[in-house]
Amino acid sequence: MTKVLMETYGCTLNGADSDIMQTILEREGFEVIRKHADNNDNYDYIVINTCTVKKPTEQKIVERIRKYSTYGNRLVVAGCLASANREIIRKVAPRAGIISTTNIAKIAEALRPDGKDAPYESVKYGRIDKAGMLGANGNVIARIPISEGCLSSCSFCETKYARGPLKSFDRKLILKAVEMSLRNGAREIDLTSQDVGAYGRDTGTDIAELAEDVCDIEGDFKVRVGMLNPEHLPGYIDGLKKAYANKKMYKFIHLPVQSGSDRILRDMNRRYTIREFADMTKEFKNSVNGISIATDMIVGYPTETEKDFQQSLQLIEELKFSRTNISRFGAMEHAPASKLEQIDSIIVKRRASDMHRIARHYEMTALKEGLGEKVEILTTEYNGKSVLGRDGAYRQIALLGNGVKIGETVTANVYGNSPVCLLARV
Repeated sequence: MTKVLMETYGCTLNGADSDIMQTILEREGFEVIRKHADNNDNYDYIVINTCTVKKPTEQKIVERIRKYSTYGNRLVVAGCLASANREIIRKVAPRAGIISTTNIAKIAEALRPDGKDAPYESVKYGRIDKAGMLGANGNVIARIPISEGCLSSCSFCETKYARGPLKSFDRKLILKAVEMSLRNGAREIDLTSQDVGAYGRDTGTDIAELAEDVCDIEGDFKVRVGMLNPEHLPGYIDGLKKAYANKKMYKFIHLPVQSGSDRILRDMNRRYTIREFADMTKEFKNSVNGISIATDMIVGYPTETEKDFQQSLQLIEELKFSRTNISRFGAMEHAPASKLEQIDSIIVKRRASDMHRIARHYEMTALKEGLGEKVEILTTEYNGKSVLGRDGAYRQIALLGNGVKIGETVTANVYGNSPVCLLARV
């Protein structure tokens, strides 16, 4: 059987795209191996599903493409980098096939270029309903794409350039994909998108209604809502709080604030204020018992002053996020902010270090609050040493105990923590 190595980078939506490509390839008779490999000798083709949200990630991916460039037309590059910056790919891998995010249905064709002299490309812009393209892969975690593109125009981001404006997928197809995944062994449903919060703005519905519909499906499973842009939240916050009351919902929400300064938010073209964000965050904390709240912060945006940075630190101290994902600003070719004068890298590095120290303090504090608890855990993966799972607040927990299997719900006692997760005994 023809073997295909598939490497995936970036967000959960990229992972869902890889799931779809795997479904298509297996239907065509390929054997797909999903991992990052140091040795490519055992594979007939290589597919790299790329990300372009952060400059360091993009540079890492380009080096992987360069490494695999000797595969010629047996290498296919997909994903956001293929959509936004295919000239970079052509420079390091002239013979590689390229398919953009809206052309992943042609992955099998890309691996069989029929001896064409020109390298394969399928980058024509289009809108497809990916929810109807998922197959049954038997995974415990099912990544369900609910939309593609977004409504925002953030000055630091070029992902919209790669994925385009918002297209919400058909609700019936989404629910059908959820039901199929559950029938085939899924226990966790991840509703994913470039911006889950924008879902339904083009079709007259919203993520709160969709989450309730998913929870109404029969079965023993958990639902995780993906990253949600705060600017859309006021339109359905009451409905979303109601949805979170369902026991099937992970009590977890990811609200990326990006800066603690209103001035920087305006420069970033983020359409909310810090007070609005703080009020919404506190409303969830007060309404949803035990909820974990994650956020994203960008350090070193070109117009960020020391005062702006200190305001970001103050916001972390005020809201005490369960998780703060910190990125140093990196100039992306198609992002407007890349044209601005950049802050000295030494200053950015120092600010990032200061923010990491404060953010990790509150993350560790949140973990320690779980010590001594008895919790229900859905086991989802094995890391080679321990069975890992998530409790109701989506906290990661490493389990000790005999006979624990992936895909089970177990009760365990939390006895300790590492820097990144809780430790529990069944």
